[in-house]
Amino acid sequence: MVEIKKSEVINGVIVAEPQIFEDDRGFFIETWRQEWLPETRPMIQSNRADRSKGTLVGFHYHMNQSDYWYVSHGQAQVVLHDLRQDSPTQGATQNFKLGTSNNSEQKGVYIPPGVAHGFAAITDITITYLVDSYYDPKDELGVAWNDPQIRADWEIDNPILSERDQSNPLLEGIEEHLQPKFQADS
Repeated sequence: MVEIKKSEVINGVIVAEPQIFEDDRGFFIETWRQEWLPETRPMIQSNRADRSKGTLVGFHYHMNQSDYWYVSHGQAQVVLHDLRQDSPTQGATQNFKLGTSNNSEQKGVYIPPGVAHGFAAITDITITYLVDSYYDPKDELGVAWNDPQIRADWEIDNPILSERDQSNPLLEGIEEHLQPKFQADS
């Protein structure tokens, strides 16, 4: 059993809250089923990242690729921002946590193309993310993690950032051809 919740903040973002089965040995959870989101393209690649407490990744966005994130260990503060021109939620920002310290609540999030996404590791974390297209460096885009127009609440001070994430442009500096457009089916 899974509970599917469409975001009330950003059009196309979907949170899946699967059922947890616990016993004396620990717990079991299905983290993804394509049938949960039948209207989306199939996920074709799985990636895993281990990040140290205090690491911040983002903002990243794609013109063509969707992501599905699941934090299997630790807790991350996730921030999403709708960059899509003509989206009914263009400019909206959503903050929430994925993963927990006690495994009592687990959920995953589906992020459509054009929605900037990032996370801050509140603890050491392991995050898996499924994608619906193979890696394409031309579809790896970014916006500044600390853009004042986005007003992200990362819940960490002095984040550890990659060189790439330190050099992403502000929203106002994104070139016109790199600004995602809203697709009614996304």
